[in-house]
Amino acid sequence: MSGTNAASGAAPCRFAHYFVICGIDTETGLEPDELAGENFEQSPLKRTFKSKVLAHYPENVEWNPFDQDAVNMLCMPKGLSFRTQADSREPQFHSFLITREDGSRTYGFVHTFYEEVTSPQICSAMQTLYQMHQAENPSSATPSSSSSSSMDSLASSLDEADSPSSSSCRSAACGGYDASRDTLYVSKALCLITPMPFMHGCLRFLSQMHRAVTAASPPPLPLESYVHNILYEVPLPPPGRSLKFHGVYEPIVCQRPGPGELPLADFPLGQTFTLLGVENLVQLFNCTLLEMQILLYSQDYQRLMTVAEGITTLLFPFQWQHVYVPILPASLLHFLDAPVPYLMGLQSKEGTDRSKLELPQEANLCFVDIDNHCIELPEDFPQFPNKPEFIQELSEVLLRYGISPVGGAPPTSVPTSSTTTTPGSVSTRHPGLKSQQALRELEDDGRNGNLGGEQLAVLELLQGNATLERLQALAKRTGVRVEALRGVGGEGEAQGGRTAVEEEELRNAKLNVQLREVFASRFTTMFADYEAFVIQSAPDLESWLTNREQMHNFDKASFLSDQPEPYLPFLSHFIETQMFATFIDNKIMSQWEEKEPLLRVFDGRIDKARLYNVRAPSLRSSNYQRCTILKESAQAIEQRLMKIDHTAIHPHLLDMKIGQGKYEQGFFPKLQSDVLSVGPTNNNRWSNRTATAQRRKDRHRQQTEHLTLDNDLKEKYMQEARSLGKNLRQPKLSDLSPAVIAQTNWKFVEGLLKECRMKTKRMLVEKMGREAVELGHGEANITGLEENTLIASLCDLLERIWSHGLQVKQGKSALWSHLLHYQAREEKLEQQESPVSNGPERRKSESSIGMPSLRASVIQDMRHIQSMGEIKTDVGRARAWIRLSLEKKLLSQHLKQLLSRQALTKKLYKRYAFLRCEEEKEQFLFHLLSLNTVDYFCFTSVFTTIMIPYRAVIIPIKKLSNAMTTSNPWVCVSGELGDSGVRQITKNVLEMTFDSAFRPHTHIVAMFKCQNLGKLTTVQLGHDNSGLLAKWLVDCVMVRNEITGHTYKFPCGRWLGKGVDDGSLERVLIGELALPNADEDSGRGCRTPDMQHSPGQTRRVSITSMGGRGYKPTSAQIQEAIGEAVNSICKHFHKPEKERGSLTILLCGEVGLVGALEQFFHNGFKSARLFQKTVFVWDFVEKAVAYMESADQMGDMQETAEPLGLTCVSLCHYVSAINSSPRNIGKDGKFQLLVCLGARDRLLIQWLPLLVECPVIQRMYEESALLRDRTTVNALIAVLQTLHDFPITLEASLVKGIDL
Repeated sequence: MSGTNAASGAAPCRFAHYFVICGIDTETGLEPDELAGENFEQSPLKRTFKSKVLAHYPENVEWNPFDQDAVNMLCMPKGLSFRTQADSREPQFHSFLITREDGSRTYGFVHTFYEEVTSPQICSAMQTLYQMHQAENPSSATPSSSSSSSMDSLASSLDEADSPSSSSCRSAACGGYDASRDTLYVSKALCLITPMPFMHGCLRFLSQMHRAVTAASPPPLPLESYVHNILYEVPLPPPGRSLKFHGVYEPIVCQRPGPGELPLADFPLGQTFTLLGVENLVQLFNCTLLEMQILLYSQDYQRLMTVAEGITTLLFPFQWQHVYVPILPASLLHFLDAPVPYLMGLQSKEGTDRSKLELPQEANLCFVDIDNHCIELPEDFPQFPNKPEFIQELSEVLLRYGISPVGGAPPTSVPTSSTTTTPGSVSTRHPGLKSQQALRELEDDGRNGNLGGEQLAVLELLQGNATLERLQALAKRTGVRVEALRGVGGEGEAQGGRTAVEEEELRNAKLNVQLREVFASRFTTMFADYEAFVIQSAPDLESWLTNREQMHNFDKASFLSDQPEPYLPFLSHFIETQMFATFIDNKIMSQWEEKEPLLRVFDGRIDKARLYNVRAPSLRSSNYQRCTILKESAQAIEQRLMKIDHTAIHPHLLDMKIGQGKYEQGFFPKLQSDVLSVGPTNNNRWSNRTATAQRRKDRHRQQTEHLTLDNDLKEKYMQEARSLGKNLRQPKLSDLSPAVIAQTNWKFVEGLLKECRMKTKRMLVEKMGREAVELGHGEANITGLEENTLIASLCDLLERIWSHGLQVKQGKSALWSHLLHYQAREEKLEQQESPVSNGPERRKSESSIGMPSLRASVIQDMRHIQSMGEIKTDVGRARAWIRLSLEKKLLSQHLKQLLSRQALTKKLYKRYAFLRCEEEKEQFLFHLLSLNTVDYFCFTSVFTTIMIPYRAVIIPIKKLSNAMTTSNPWVCVSGELGDSGVRQITKNVLEMTFDSAFRPHTHIVAMFKCQNLGKLTTVQLGHDNSGLLAKWLVDCVMVRNEITGHTYKFPCGRWLGKGVDDGSLERVLIGELALPNADEDSGRGCRTPDMQHSPGQTRRVSITSMGGRGYKPTSAQIQEAIGEAVNSICKHFHKPEKERGSLTILLCGEVGLVGALEQFFHNGFKSARLFQKTVFVWDFVEKAVAYMESADQMGDMQETAEPLGLTCVSLCHYVSAINSSPRNIGKDGKFQLLVCLGARDRLLIQWLPLLVECPVIQRMYEESALLRDRTTVNALIAVLQTLHDFPITLEASLVKGIDL
């Protein structure tokens, strides 16, 4: 572009880049706009026709190339609209933005008005169309008031929707067109394209341009002078300064925040709050932070833009990283199919019901109905921290400015697009409105960019007020606008000589900044310490960018562990978002590059907060901290607007051809392009200044290029380094060919696959990290909370994949809808054929003897979910099904099975859908298959109140015992969430199964149903010792959750019966999750480390009478085992409460404390006696207690110190309580109970010296026994002492029946 070189030095600092005029091209005539959704049943006046960019100045700007199609589409999103003299022809204002590939934005501000059609060809074409329409639809001579998709470009025609009377009285005129009788008008748009969102400034400039055209007398200068002035002679205000420039009639002031202030945001936040209400807005803000799909819905484009810009402005210091299209043109509706987070605005068709709106996906959608002041939220997401206090603080700010926090104050009948309404409509909705409040609401509308509502405003304001009516008449003659009447409305004189409009803008700006400060201060509080958790691992930018994907940039686990408990649900989700990742990336890059502006401001605020409170203790507390700088922030703006820092050059006459562009009232002239395509040749002061700044910048850039790497390469790295979401910020508006749409969809498919890879990898790494800790390596870095967050985001990803490319949407969850189709088909096939296995049968393993295998069936798992009354919605059912499949390690297999019905997939999905891209689908299933390598309890741990059927199988030891028993056996299963209660087992319900060598096995089976027990921990097994065959040698008990298929094995290896073993009729067994057999399911063999289980036969045999042939540990091994057991208990209490798992296992499990102490007491114990019955450790305890009691009675213990006497009493009391318990738990069981109670009540270390001092020890222990070695006993006491720091609680199954 030749002409712009003169001004190119100044160009990036220009206030406006382009001035654009869009409208009808009289040469091409009327072209129907197919993309806008044509409706031929409508009157031609209501149809949409293609608009064109008639002119734009300058031709091109090198750093912001002109995108003609995009600008045309966004200036007139619904194409041209026609009117006759009978219709409302109010001018409209709206704004839009274009997001470029690199994420930078350009803003457009559009003033649309109606101009008389002078071309006879177009008038006759319209006449012809109307006659054809009448011939085809004779019934529609009286058009209905509800318009269709081709609603005109901006006028929301609310008048027709809201006032049936007006529509009926005008119907004949408004629908029909007769060239001889009617005057035809067509919409035309004036647009300014600017690098920064100075909404108020552009609004005022454009409205003055339009006024110049409609005024009775021509403007002071030709219009070219004003356009040239704003394009080339008005600079952007420097940061922290204000600027005054001149429109056609009045000066316009705008200001820009300083370097330490919140960035520029000129869209009226007050209006956003008024439209939605504080509660709804905070919920919408929360959904935006969690990167959900957000769809704004309104008849009014400016409302869409105001809410979208308002909500993204409030994200400071974070930035929305995904698709952002505040106004989605009709031709891009297919874009709602995007399977990524998005923030889009959709124009509602007038009179359309929300329920008729078919959206491709709703599982994760936040739907914002702006005109009806309501929002629909996704299911189940965490709330923003301190929400009630936050809402309270925002409400107080709004009330100070006279805005109701409830929202919905300007009803739909006072539309922001300022279309005329019937005079009574406001008062009928709000009969009690005071003139003052009505005025304020109307002015809200006026200042939100809706000019020309004079008639409405005046009717509302002036009813019954003669003085004001006279003033209005005067105002009309002098050309003063209606907003200037504010002072009369009771607000007092405008201060400091400012006009009422300026007052309004100042009030707006102050409200904007104060609301934003409240939001910003929440983040300053929540992330005050974020820097401490940023991981700076790369030596230079190049290596960091190259390895970006593999790098761990933020220590999430440590960060979360440092946060107050109530914040965790929200923060654990938020730190997984793309906006947070980008924020941390910017922080890391700031060590090599200039800080990103938002980050610079945010870091400055944190540093300031630190100065005022040195490492404030309040950072850990969840107490709400109010914003303290509301006053200063408002003052800064007021000072800038009071004292203007810069004034731009006045518009002046240009060197123009005389006689062209003659003024004609009501018509926008054709401007002389030669004078507008070139900037001023003289370098004025600001262009000179920016030229030097530019040179300085260029020098700096060249240096950094030499130092690091070529800029293009760096940019390429940057694009790749940023993960998904950056690739596509806005659909291509300029090219809508099928190839481009296909390419966009291909990007989505690639993005989804990449996201799946990242998510499954993250889930594995986190889970493996946890298991590495359980295996003794490293530190734990995942919490249940984080795990839940990752699984929730996997559910969200699957929903997005399933809703990509749907043919027809049914229900809110695309995945559940597909499953239901599959279920219906399979059940139909099942009825037709003989029943066949649905999915592979599982082979039996040795460990699952007595457990008939569960089928891996998609349908069966669906039925489980469908029978759960707790889940009320399809989205909830789909999530529950995903969790269940994941817990069963069948997710990949189930989805493969679902997608194997190709005919069904083809019927439900379009060709471009992710699920129909064969190669990507295979990779996706493979990524999900990798999740089978770890154990999840994501179904069991979430649905804690559901009823679950359990199967318990008691397996006797074959060679030594009867399979049958004449006694009445019972079982009680306990888990982390509760116990099943005692379940009597029907006698001799024998099942016979055959193992792989076809040997028969018999065992006893019990089936029962109870509320979810969670992970199973213990089984109490017993019988009543009745009948002849009462003695029973049990190998183990197996218990299976019949929904999740988790099978637990509770080893026993002991007798139950009087006069055998230790005489126990009841045992408490500790369980472990049984491994599926390695060949049972190739993908399911690998798993997490074992839980510990009850002491097995090896240990029991070696320490009981059955020959004592087992392995005997050395004294060093025994001491090490005690140390390990105590260490495990300490670690248990250092984990977060929700992560701890079962303490019973650590006390009574195979390597638990009881077992280790039992080994200690057995060392050197004289247990096996020739021709006498076996002696147990409990016998020693009883004898020692008996000795103490008799010594006490004889007075021997009178001399002992008082504390020792009390300890002695407590030991005797506990032993007698255990002995007098109604339970028959046997001698080893009693010893176990004594250890557990002693550990709980912190008495173990007091009892040990008593037992060591007791003379009985010499008879029952050899000289070399550990218990007789003072040094070892003292060391043991020191180790056990560490348990006193922890509150040990015992499971009910252990202490049942003990009365202390």
